[in-house]
Amino acid sequence: MLLYLAQEGRGIGLVNKLRAYALQDRGLDTLDANRALGWGADERSFLTAATMLEALGIKRVRLLTNNPNKLASLAACGVEIVGREAHAFAPNGVNDQYLATKAERFGHLLGE
Repeated sequence: MLLYLAQEGRGIGLVNKLRAYALQDRGLDTLDANRALGWGADERSFLTAATMLEALGIKRVRLLTNNPNKLASLAACGVEIVGREAHAFAPNGVNDQYLATKAERFGHLLGE
């Protein structure tokens, strides 16, 4: 099952994500750019996803994510997490710093 949540830019919206990209072009990483705009590291709520799953009668999931906060947030909403499937994104010279920021500053579980 695939759930789409309209939470572009980790919940700050598309316009603010574009503003964050402009700050990233000036040298800030994704976390610092969000904070410079007055946002937290991740403004998303996963209560809507939990509600959608509940409406569909789904109580247990195996989640496709590298983000431990998604696991914890869904679990806090009452969804039983029975497993996690990692995304595999190899550094390619363009995304190296982005992936490093995800791992080091957001705690993403890369390479696992």
